[in-house]
Amino acid sequence: MTDQANSPGSGAGSVIRVLLADDEEMIRHGLRLILRHTDGIEVVGEAANGADAFRLAAEHRPDVVLLDIRMPVLDGLAAIEPLVALTPAPQVVMLTTFGDEENVTRALREGATGFLLKDEGPQELISAVRAAAAGDAVLSPGVTGTVIRRMLSGGWAGAGPAAPDRRVAGLTDREREVLVTLGEGLSNAEIGSRLGIGVGTVKSHVRSILEKTGSSSRVQAGLLAHRAGLMG
Repeated sequence: MTDQANSPGSGAGSVIRVLLADDEEMIRHGLRLILRHTDGIEVVGEAANGADAFRLAAEHRPDVVLLDIRMPVLDGLAAIEPLVALTPAPQVVMLTTFGDEENVTRALREGATGFLLKDEGPQELISAVRAAAAGDAVLSPGVTGTVIRRMLSGGWAGAGPAAPDRRVAGLTDREREVLVTLGEGLSNAEIGSRLGIGVGTVKSHVRSILEKTGSSSRVQAGLLAHRAGLMG
């Protein structure tokens, strides 16, 4: 593990703090070069396994963790649960390769914000970090379709034992509207524009939806909207 942390709290409040976790040094090096030359993003640490990723996340409280699915000691999949249990919890974006849809499905089920293919370009990486920090889902288009089809066809049972219709029964009308937009994959800004509400209000509704439905991420909530028959 290589700790590349800067001083915690340095920089403006708008700076997105990112932790890199991948056992391949060249991957971390490439990610670091891109992100450290991007305004508004700070790399606060690097880890080569899931155990060190959790330790550094607990120490530096990043906004976003870019987490490789396959790592020694403690792999990325096993590290998701303790990472999202931190307070405040970072947004966890899984780094994966094409063809690893089964593990991506499990990662989303465990509470990951989304996933990004390792061969995506610099702009896609930067956009993914910013989207995750804003609370939006990150779904690399190269494998999104396959993963969504797998999850909707029975590869994902969702969080909690209740049937989908029971899990959405306690939502307000506005929360149902927001849940439908999550099912469409809209960002917080897009949801706010469609419904005529502020982004802060959207975030509040999303938090309430996750709590009421037992979903650990907006991706899970969006899939729940499909399974509960809310998408028309």
